[in-house]
Amino acid sequence: MALLLEHEFKPLSADKQIETLPFLEAVAHLPPFFDCLGTPIVYSPVKADLTGNIKKIRAVYDSNPAKFKTLQNILEVEKELHGSAWPKTGATLALMWLKRGLKFMLVLLQSISDGERDEEHPNLIRVNAMKAYEIALKKYHGWMLQKLFTGSVYALPYKSDLLKALEKGKEVKEEESIEKIHQFLTRVTPILDAIYEMYTKMNAELSYKA
Repeated sequence: MALLLEHEFKPLSADKQIETLPFLEAVAHLPPFFDCLGTPIVYSPVKADLTGNIKKIRAVYDSNPAKFKTLQNILEVEKELHGSAWPKTGATLALMWLKRGLKFMLVLLQSISDGERDEEHPNLIRVNAMKAYEIALKKYHGWMLQKLFTGSVYALPYKSDLLKALEKGKEVKEEESIEKIHQFLTRVTPILDAIYEMYTKMNAELSYKA
């Protein structure tokens, strides 16, 4: 899939340490995914948030590449540096929101790949998007944002149009596109799971609402 597979994610190492630079270089190619969902009033801010958080993490990394070689290093150094303000600060906070945006994306794609659908409207992706929102973002959003997202599912593209957009306009058989989604998920899901696990272990997860 042109958009999803154009930049490789490094396989997760046995110790689950994620090198910062390769991760950022790979993830920097993903924000355009949200252009494929239409509904600019909802998904343009998500895309901008994703892009902004990647830039914040990159700025911290660039300030001292040796010190911030892994994502784990970032959390550890910032915890010591910011004291009681941590984890609601710096690259730690940026990565926290970045992983949530990525989680939304991956759950949506996994749901489509698994064949979950509204049997009466099989070419719609509302079921997939709502599942992704419920799992990844809803509990972190206030009432207004929740209403906005819930309403946005009625303006989402057809599944066939989404898959074509992910192929950058190229006509590809659905089963081929789904297989590429599966390849992407196989590479990225273990990395995202490791980031979530790291936040849990370091007690860095925050539940305040945006």
